[in-house]
Amino acid sequence: MNDKPSEVNMPHITDVAWCPACGNHMLHKAVKLTMHELNIEPENLVMLSGINQADKTLHDLNAMLKELHSRPCPADPGMKLPDRKLVVIVESGESDMLDEGGNHFIQAIPKSIDVTVIVHNNMAYNLNNAQASLASPRGIKSPAKVNGVKLEPFSPLEVALAMNAQFIARGLAGDVEQTKLLINEAIAFRGFSVVEVCQPCVIFNKLHTCHWFKKNIHSLPKGHDTTDRNAAFRLAARYDKLPLGVFFRHEGHELYEEPMGSNTATLLQQQPPDEKTFQMLMEACR
Repeated sequence: MNDKPSEVNMPHITDVAWCPACGNHMLHKAVKLTMHELNIEPENLVMLSGINQADKTLHDLNAMLKELHSRPCPADPGMKLPDRKLVVIVESGESDMLDEGGNHFIQAIPKSIDVTVIVHNNMAYNLNNAQASLASPRGIKSPAKVNGVKLEPFSPLEVALAMNAQFIARGLAGDVEQTKLLINEAIAFRGFSVVEVCQPCVIFNKLHTCHWFKKNIHSLPKGHDTTDRNAAFRLAARYDKLPLGVFFRHEGHELYEEPMGSNTATLLQQQPPDEKTFQMLMEACR
């Protein structure tokens, strides 16, 4: 990116519609710092999002594609397969990823496309006055759940592990440096990467406040083996104290877009089928 690290804030003319203390400001800063440090130019980057406050983190990156509500994940193979050199990032919130878009999130993971998925987790739909989301902890009360949430929360990290995602991590929006490092590592990783970013809402969510996160987060245990899937599951399943860092990474996984393991050419550069194969394909389509 052309922006220098000291120039990562959105220009004053950008219509953001975030509160001044919203965690999206910090997450946006982490994403732009990552683009700068990895020297990713806009022409080599595609960022996909749905429709919520999370998607506004992409508005001034000149590389975004706004998808239909809950459908940013289905588009990532369509971006990556024609040109494998592209850096493809999906970034959105609980609704696009876990609620309406949960089935697409689940189905995208087994494809093992080389993309990075950043999931904003507010643990509530804060713009709807902190209504419960699928990520809300069991028992939490909201204006529409006056007797408390009865469902177990949708844990993006546990689901990603169950579906064999190759890179799993969690960060906190307020810690720009760590979040930047996690996104940096996820983009550099060869495989399907999921980074959950927890963030408080200072206006509507009176439970998961900055103070709550300060008391209930900690770094992953020193010496955690990121190749141990079972250990990653146990840590991802904790709700009393949320661990931050890289939970799991599986190197050397065969990618969907590279079935032979070594072909890095884009589909547009590959040789077209010969005449005989072409005629067979035409006959099969009739």
